[in-house]
Amino acid sequence: MFPLLLGAQEAAKEKVKNKWITSYDLALTRATQDKKNVIVYFTGSDWCMPCIALKRDFFDTPAFDQYAEAYILLYIDIPRNSDLIAADVLKQNKELASKLNKKGAVPMLKIINEDGNELDAITGYSMNADIKYHTKFLDKYIK
Repeated sequence: MFPLLLGAQEAAKEKVKNKWITSYDLALTRATQDKKNVIVYFTGSDWCMPCIALKRDFFDTPAFDQYAEAYILLYIDIPRNSDLIAADVLKQNKELASKLNKKGAVPMLKIINEDGNELDAITGYSMNADIKYHTKFLDKYIK
């Protein structure tokens, strides 16, 4: 019985993780269809320690589930190890970062609407497992 429960938990985690989209155009299309705002998450997945901690402390936890349902999730990774993502995705991510994250701040959460208009952004993470700053920010833009 225990392995079955573990399998269900892993499936639920994958369901949430798999909601992140890597295409800006697809994210805007889904935002229009679903009448939701988009969380654009800028990260350096293999080198940014606050990014890694934010993922562990927030995005990979049940506390993020309600936001995964309320928003379209756009994942913009700029890893130092270019083998971690496809070359075309890395190129697209760098282009998006030059437009939407001119200072190159990571981690950054930016909220955009279905038209691509920027509503707000926050940067950083204290790495002390306190996600209140991020949840309060996200609560403001749920449609």
